[in-house]
Amino acid sequence: MDFVLAERIGSTARTARIRAELTQADVAERLDMAPEVYGRLERGLMLPSVVTLRSLCLALAVSADELLGLREADPSEDRRPHPGYYESPEVRRLVRRINGLARRKVRLLILLAAALDR
Repeated sequence: MDFVLAERIGSTARTARIRAELTQADVAERLDMAPEVYGRLERGLMLPSVVTLRSLCLALAVSADELLGLREADPSEDRRPHPGYYESPEVRRLVRRINGLARRKVRLLILLAAALDR
């Protein structure tokens, strides 16, 4: 394993995550991995697969060149996350909690939301 590259990717990912006001759990969820695994990636203890690298770029609005250390960040660059990642931290937290509920409770929440929408 290339430890210098792993540290570079991890450090850049951590900086981008903090800038995007995301937790490690938020990013791990977007990458479909356990938060502990994402934490190892950020600490430079592992290298991501190509698929994970692409997902990481989209989730954190960072170019692959920047993550790989091929170029430095451009401060004038548009840093908005990929369109699928605009939800607020509150919405992400709510979705995580809903995902852990039984189907019956989810149906009740849907009915409640529909009633509030009227």
